Amino acid sequence: MKTSRTLDDNTSVQKPVVSLSWRDRLLLQEDLNFLLTNRIPRVAVTRLMGRISRIRSRTFTRLAIALWRLFTDLDLSEAVPQRYESLQQCFTRALRPGLRPVDPRPEVLTSPCDAIVGACGPVVAGQVWQAKGFPYAAADLFGQAERAEPFEGGRFVTLRLTSSMYHRFHAPHKARIDHVSYLSGDVWNVNPIALKRVERLFCRNERAVIRMTLEAGPVIALVPVAAVLVASIRLHALDVLMHLGWPGPHEMPCNAQVDKGEEMGWFEHGSTIIVFVPAGFELVKGIEPGRRIRMGEPLMTLPTGAV
Repeated sequence: MKTSRTLDDNTSVQKPVVSLSWRDRLLLQEDLNFLLTNRIPRVAVTRLMGRISRIRSRTFTRLAIALWRLFTDLDLSEAVPQRYESLQQCFTRALRPGLRPVDPRPEVLTSPCDAIVGACGPVVAGQVWQAKGFPYAAADLFGQAERAEPFEGGRFVTLRLTSSMYHRFHAPHKARIDHVSYLSGDVWNVNPIALKRVERLFCRNERAVIRMTLEAGPVIALVPVAAVLVASIRLHALDVLMHLGWPGPHEMPCNAQVDKGEEMGWFEHGSTIIVFVPAGFELVKGIEPGRRIRMGEPLMTLPTGAV
């Protein structure tokens, strides 16, 4: 960081001047960022990325990771293994045990993933927000109006996983997974630049709707949304790998018990999970757009009397 001296009321003070790296300057060029990540054949590029990520070669993988690091803050120091046979193995890496302690309190709903908090707040008249000035209907996201009805008057939180983050997601509470819906779609980038420009973006993209009944009684939903370069969404409960060429089924009843913090699946790059809860839940203090959160940290509190 550089400093500069300025004269103010005859007093000399030093003010910091932040020197941005070439990478940060490039990523902050919104028009260029949007062009390079959206004005491309998104589906074709995403399918190609899926094939590339499965190439098994340590040499190729090392070179690809080195290139990846030029454009992100990728940190593999927490991961196992430290050597990868393919990019897919790196994308879906596990963490060393004990690095993501899960808040054990029964009244706490924890974050299902490492993420940056995006839009969050109440669900009012069936409407939620992807960014300021860009509302969308929860029914469009869920695919059917009746699936969104339990969350009217409740809350939602958007959790964005960047490409360099840990890509596995976990149960936010002890629960039963009741049903999974898969909705095929596009693969727009889900970064803040795209969210300010593409209306109803989450409703356009490939996504899954995971309905869960908490042990305490309330029903919640997790909606993992895929994005450009994301080749698939893996769900362990159904032992399926959903992707752009997935032939179905698209409606999958389920009866899988998960403990709080138990791994539920992963993305093969980076994307978004939107958490929906019914009335009575409250956001934990400090949960607001821009906040970084880790899997297992408190996200919301359950309604009084639910536990």
